Amino acid sequence: MRVTYPWADVVGAVSGSVAKELIGHLHVPAHKVRVVPNPVVTAELHTKADAPLDEHPWFASNQPPVVLAVGRLTAQKDFGSLIRAFAIVRRMMPVRLMILGEGEHRQVLEELVRGRMLTADVALPGFDPNPYRYMRRAAVFVLSSLWEGLPTVLIEALAVGTAVVSTNCQSGPAEILEGGKWGRLVPVGDVQALASAIRETLLMDAPYDRKAAQQNMRERYGEDKVAQYYIEMLSDRSKISQLSTEM
Repeated sequence: MRVTYPWADVVGAVSGSVAKELIGHLHVPAHKVRVVPNPVVTAELHTKADAPLDEHPWFASNQPPVVLAVGRLTAQKDFGSLIRAFAIVRRMMPVRLMILGEGEHRQVLEELVRGRMLTADVALPGFDPNPYRYMRRAAVFVLSSLWEGLPTVLIEALAVGTAVVSTNCQSGPAEILEGGKWGRLVPVGDVQALASAIRETLLMDAPYDRKAAQQNMRERYGEDKVAQYYIEMLSDRSKISQLSTEM
């Protein structure tokens, strides 16, 4: 990558943090790097979020609020810390946790759930091709990752109107949430801070206007906006090539 990337006319990065890594670690000239996020907010996303969810009783009326997480059951996602944080919240109020996804850490997580006596309130139903219908109905969406590139699940949750809590991991969450403007950020691996942020969000709702958050996600990560980013990046290609020649 260090050999080939600098020869490109232009290099797109999904987030500002990834752009800094390209420049700092792969030595791609800064004038060649453009931030071009993934086109996350689409009409299809909202159509899927509107799909019915009648098969799961947790989302029926008059049920305790559901904390939702989505991702592969791997070390990167640190769902162990999320389960420990949930155990703290559960002692204070009626609440449930659902983690959608599959992976090699399933057995470890299931043992943790049993060890914390949480089997009645924690569900790991596996992979679901449409997690967005769960997102729309969840009380809060949580990203507990140790690291990311651009965690699209945060954008998706905000885009469908759900409050979010996230670890301030490298890279992406702070950029998406604009330093905490659109959701609570907590230190990586800090179980107590994660528990407090989840509880505060459940009790006091999102510390921001959800409709404003949805609009912000559309403006920054909508497919039309991202298409424009690509057009601008490609239109700059000749200018970048000329600048590289002159340098």
